[in-house]
Amino acid sequence: MSSSVTGAGRTAQAPRQHPYASGWTIFAGVMLITAGLMAIFQGSAAIAKDSLLIVTRSYVYAMNTEGWGWIHLILGVIVVVAGVAVFSGAVWARVVGVVVAGLGMIANFVWLPYYPLWAVVLIAIDALVIWALCVGKMKEEPLTTAGSA
Repeated sequence: MSSSVTGAGRTAQAPRQHPYASGWTIFAGVMLITAGLMAIFQGSAAIAKDSLLIVTRSYVYAMNTEGWGWIHLILGVIVVVAGVAVFSGAVWARVVGVVVAGLGMIANFVWLPYYPLWAVVLIAIDALVIWALCVGKMKEEPLTTAGSA
């Protein structure tokens, strides 16, 4: 799109942002949805008192696994919703994504004694999400003005 501006006849390039996400932001959205679904499965297993979980007695953060299951389930749903919102490319969605990924990291750190491999994988995914949301940019297209041919 070109538009002319009266005046000295200079051309200026103004960035125009698209209403959709691209690059690292899409990666972060997909990973948020993946991490959220994994947290939902993790929470469901804990609520069902599945035999996958081994409860240790001598851990600093000894908690009821069913209660932690509900926390992971609710947090997982919020993370999935945040992941879908990140696809809009809105700055608020990126901020929410960073916050819920940080909360997910904390929840999975506390979950380490119950299912360590799963918790470490989710911590790594959350760290990647935070990195991708912090470095990702909106796709910009230059808008030319004033007498460009």
